[in-house]
Amino acid sequence: MRRTRTLTVLLALAAGLLAGPPTALAAEPAPRAALAADSYTWQNARIDGGGFVPGIVFNRTEKDLAYARTDIGGAYRWQESSHTWTPLLDHVGWDDWGHTGVVSVASDSVDPDRVYAAVGTYTNDWDPTNGAVLRSGDRGATWRKTDLPFKLGGNMPGRGMGERLAVDPHDNDVLYLGAPSGHGLWRSTDAGVTWSEVTAFPNPGNYAQDPGDTSGYASDNQGITWVTFDESTGSAGTATRTVYVGVADKENAVYRSTDAGATWERLAGQPTGYLAHKGVLDAENGYLYLAYSDTGGPYDGGKGRLYRYATATGAWTDISPVAEADTYFGFSGLTVDRQHPGTVMATAYSSWWPDTQIFRTTDSGGTWTQAWSYTSYPDRENRYTMDVSSSPWLTWGADPAPPEQTPKLGWMTEALEIDPFDSDRMMYGTGATIYGTENLTNWDSGGKFAIEPMVRGLEETAVNDLVSPPSGAPLLSALGDVGGFRHTSLTEVPSMMYTSPNFTTTTSLDFAEENPDVVVRSGNLDAGPHIAFSTDNGANWFGGTDPSGVSGGGTVAAGADGSRFVWSPQGTGVQYTTGFGTAWQASAGIPAGAIVESDRVDPATFYGFKSGTFYVSTDGGATFTASAATGLPAGDSVRFKALPGGEGDVWLAGGAADGPYGLWHSTDGGRTFAKLPGVDAADTVGFGKAAPDASYQTLFTSAEIGGVRGIFRSTDEGATWTRVNDDAHQWGWTGAAITGDPRVYGRVYVATNGRGVVYGDTAGGDGGTDPGPGPDPTPTGACEVEYTVTNQWSGGFQADVRLTNTGTSAWNGWSLDWAFPSDQRVTQMWNAEHTRTGTTVTAKNVDWNAGVAPGASVSFGFTGSWSGTNAEPSSFALGDRVCGRT
Repeated sequence: MRRTRTLTVLLALAAGLLAGPPTALAAEPAPRAALAADSYTWQNARIDGGGFVPGIVFNRTEKDLAYARTDIGGAYRWQESSHTWTPLLDHVGWDDWGHTGVVSVASDSVDPDRVYAAVGTYTNDWDPTNGAVLRSGDRGATWRKTDLPFKLGGNMPGRGMGERLAVDPHDNDVLYLGAPSGHGLWRSTDAGVTWSEVTAFPNPGNYAQDPGDTSGYASDNQGITWVTFDESTGSAGTATRTVYVGVADKENAVYRSTDAGATWERLAGQPTGYLAHKGVLDAENGYLYLAYSDTGGPYDGGKGRLYRYATATGAWTDISPVAEADTYFGFSGLTVDRQHPGTVMATAYSSWWPDTQIFRTTDSGGTWTQAWSYTSYPDRENRYTMDVSSSPWLTWGADPAPPEQTPKLGWMTEALEIDPFDSDRMMYGTGATIYGTENLTNWDSGGKFAIEPMVRGLEETAVNDLVSPPSGAPLLSALGDVGGFRHTSLTEVPSMMYTSPNFTTTTSLDFAEENPDVVVRSGNLDAGPHIAFSTDNGANWFGGTDPSGVSGGGTVAAGADGSRFVWSPQGTGVQYTTGFGTAWQASAGIPAGAIVESDRVDPATFYGFKSGTFYVSTDGGATFTASAATGLPAGDSVRFKALPGGEGDVWLAGGAADGPYGLWHSTDGGRTFAKLPGVDAADTVGFGKAAPDASYQTLFTSAEIGGVRGIFRSTDEGATWTRVNDDAHQWGWTGAAITGDPRVYGRVYVATNGRGVVYGDTAGGDGGTDPGPGPDPTPTGACEVEYTVTNQWSGGFQADVRLTNTGTSAWNGWSLDWAFPSDQRVTQMWNAEHTRTGTTVTAKNVDWNAGVAPGASVSFGFTGSWSGTNAEPSSFALGDRVCGRT
């Protein structure tokens, strides 16, 4: 997990910098070419988690309102009724893919409907766009955006520090944002619409993880790292007078203003030699708690301290739970129990071995206890129990020797929060999930508190490759950080990632088209083989043997009958083998680093592509010949696949804005290619089951067609295209992989870079291998509906619906009916499934939001079409019960 997760093949694909005034994300879209569209339902192939969660934020005035941020996968809102997370940034599109990295989230305690997100993934040239601040008045259902004149780094070193974005608890039009790269402290006085630098702030920071890094990644100044208000120094409607700010400067880490940001001074007497990762204020007792580390994290950190600063007297007290000489980690996760402010918790975020550590004090740091301790080394006693049965892969299939345990308590534990309304609930983020407990105070009474994943709905994997075999499991995935999974069900968490070997990142995946039980994958591993094989459809694996020089997974292809393989690993040239990789031989006629694929009919035919040239082998990969085809993309931002059942039928997608870019088709084994007209740009291509009246398999692509970026489907060999996603479902960058399902017409699996595997089905599709939704739910008890049109343009509109259980019994499933008074139609719905009978629309829960407790609400939204007028429905009903309106 000590890896920098970056996009693969992205620089040539991303668009240029944004320009102009702040953009309203919900604004009326500009006119564009008419495109066919289909109504799809979208959800994730469940993995639950899979990536680093550096921040968790609870609202301080509304119970059960919480948000989580991820480094590359967007932000989420907690849904208390179902104990799930709802994604909030799926609308981020291709050109703004960097805005799926979230450096900070702020929830407004004055107006809990307001939430803000500071977004941007990299501060170096990996991300072509500047950062932005997103603002929402409906808890993240819709957003407006203000572009910033600098970049933000949601996936940069130091991303676990924070929060860098904060709302004034008294004057909620005032916000502060800590910037990286020497850009200083910024402030908004109009609720995030405009921003200006606080020129009086004296120190933009100076710490970089590695000043000599020429890529600009580790050499960037980590800047201003957190902002904390002292709410005891203000009153409603007046800006809080005392504000504390953390700076990435080991000699000058904490500053304070006592005049609402007009002037600033370095806190006198502060410790030096460390960075303050967090600053959390207990206004009731007058203490500012600070967690220090000798580095910025989230991976590194060898020494650390915890300090308490008395805001009234200026006294500093070292309250560290262990002596400095005994630390081999830094402190970061830090939280105060708002019900009992003398209770404070902190994490040893960089204690990789044998485990992370969590510390707790109930006397403001006078004495501490810890989550686990040694009895007689290497044996340890835990104050907690851990149940990961809901995400069983969190054991990693490991069997470590003491003092290590599986599952681990965590690693990279920089997010730690006690629910401000419930002393028993605590959540913390790790490099792979969110863990939580709801009986935390057992810690103090001598019992054990129970930890389990609290991550359902939060999907954060970066997807490198996808395949959907014609038999066996419907989906196999190749993922960053967690390797990948065999998905026997799309709605259940797989029991384990691929093991034997367990790649840290799987880079490529293929199966034998005529023998789908034979599967091959290649990937990255610090020690061990970089290739593995399965003969039971990916259920079990065994490692192959690396040829000399291999340093990374590269791409791999299986012959159609599974008798031979071609591999293009990093570190050496293209290789081929018969059998399961015990003896590799160098392929001739093809350059190192070429992308390789197999013909899906002829087991002796393999294909390759490198730098604008297509290569063909007809002798099992021993020799390749360069094709005479011209006009193909000159770079290596290319994906290509051969059609199942069609010998010599090859589709190639890719290119760059400064050269050929689009979709090409060959029917003669790559000797010639024809570029499809009307496809402006394409980056992936895949195949699925043919439409009922079609003879050719369905094509899917992530592309730009008719000036519109999206996920497209063709049932007539690319002659016409239908967009199957919509502007609410874009998921940033989707250029790594796409595939249809050979068993379910219309189903498509889309690889995202941080939102996991999303899959879509046509409305009314047969559901394939997953169980159907069952009979219509019939909840009982009173209900209330809030219907809001959030955006409207010529011929179209977007609406949000909030359904509240105002009865006394919980619902285990719901189905809401209404009739449109005019010629309105739903074109796309999210967070619910919909059907239409005549003028009646029925919206029904999806599996994760079926449960609604008394007094709780569930929300969903949709886009629709209209003509004439767009009047609201007059009534809504759950079964035979009419709901009240708000």
